[in-house]
Amino acid sequence: MSYLSTKELSALEDQLGFERMLCCKYQDAAQATAEAELKTCYSQYAAQHKRNYDTLLGFLR
Repeated sequence: MSYLSTKELSALEDQLGFERMLCCKYQDAAQATAEAELKTCYSQYAAQHKRNYDTLLGFLR
């Protein structure tokens, strides 16, 4: 099993925070818009950032 350095763990923590923030922002944008096309795009972006978050989190398990 390979172990992550403190620097790598810190970078992962930062990236997890960015992905979580982007997911929330896109979810908020999807809820705030009335345009169907934008709502779809924002929802897709939110889902992608959620997948990114989950993938990064998997590296810590």
